[in-house]
Amino acid sequence: MRTTINLEKEELTHLLTTTHLKNKSKAVSIAIEEFLRRERLKKIDLLRGNFSFDEKILEARHYAR
Repeated sequence: MRTTINLEKEELTHLLTTTHLKNKSKAVSIAIEEFLRRERLKKIDLLRGNFSFDEKILEARHYAR
């Protein structure tokens, strides 16, 4: 899909050097993918600690087989 965006020249140059790519589209695509990956990880991290298990259930898990 094509779209037009305005980027700061310094930021785009830094992105290209960081990704070691010459293709601007691929570098921007990688940056978007990384941003979305980090956002998914933040959501997963927010769930940490919200679950609790009864100790008996955890013990029974080992004896069920």
